[in-house]
Amino acid sequence: MRRLDRHIGSTVFLAIVAVLGVISALALLFAFIDELNDVEGAYTLWDAASYVGFTAPQRIYEMLPMAALIGCLVGLGALASNSELTVMRAAGVSIRRIVWAVMKPMLVLMVLGVLVGEYLAPWASSAGEANRSLVQSVGKAQSSKRGLWHRQGSEYIHVNTVQPGGKLIGVTRYVIDDEQRLLQSSFAREGLYQNDHWLLEDIVYTDLQARSSSVRQAQSERWDVEITPDLLNTVVMDPDTLPISGLWQYANYLGEQGLNASRYWLAFWVKVLQPLVTAALVLLAISFVFGPLRSVTLGQRVFTGVLVGFIFRIAQDLLGPASVVFGFAPILAVVLPALICAGLGFWLLRRAG
Repeated sequence: MRRLDRHIGSTVFLAIVAVLGVISALALLFAFIDELNDVEGAYTLWDAASYVGFTAPQRIYEMLPMAALIGCLVGLGALASNSELTVMRAAGVSIRRIVWAVMKPMLVLMVLGVLVGEYLAPWASSAGEANRSLVQSVGKAQSSKRGLWHRQGSEYIHVNTVQPGGKLIGVTRYVIDDEQRLLQSSFAREGLYQNDHWLLEDIVYTDLQARSSSVRQAQSERWDVEITPDLLNTVVMDPDTLPISGLWQYANYLGEQGLNASRYWLAFWVKVLQPLVTAALVLLAISFVFGPLRSVTLGQRVFTGVLVGFIFRIAQDLLGPASVVFGFAPILAVVLPALICAGLGFWLLRRAG
């Protein structure tokens, strides 16, 4: 039985890895083509290719559920086409045993996916984003094509680039009063984190009065603000590219500041529940092989897998923003499509059994 489990598991595992490689390569190709629109000036073709390369771990992580669905259909479908599944069933091997044989290598992929999503992908995405922003920045206030906005108290902050190690390039600050009037703006060429505060360098201030304004300069200034390098690295990244720990930290921080954190809670639950979502899609794929796709060709199975995967992704993409707009719990936007897939998979397997 162990040899049989290894045969089923290795067949499905290799199929998933092959599918993951193909769809990830296509995603990287399309991303590179899209990035060509930004190639100008200091931002060269090599810089665009380097940035896309840094995003590869994140794209592989995002493609894992769909690759598991299609790969499982291909792997188990190959066994069905060779009548191996029929022989196994005739020999008394239960569907439950086959499902467990498929799920065992999937557990390995799920663990690897969690590690990539928590450690490798955030680091690579952060490094790629910092390099791209630095190249595209010309070092003036808000002249960077990439950058971030952040608010703390009465101060609105724009940073052109956040570099690893606690270094900011191009820090613009706006101070407003309770009546939403602009009191002061300033631009610092760079900022360095010093233990518990920031040190801004080469600063130009513009003080605004009722009928006049004045400009002054300073070589350096201590900037006491609650945001840390880790927090800024979280702010500058898209929520989908952040680790679970970073999402939890920043979502709670936004809550403390009285700001809307729905996007970050949505990304948090997407990452936390990705293993369960992947398992639901694999269960659905197994039920298809034993049910409606038992006797079809390989191409039909691949087409069905792509179709179901896209429908699932569209459902998540619709429910996710809907949870932000209409205010219902983001976890429902992640769990509901997975529950539907799992429920359909169980129903089809019961009919097949």
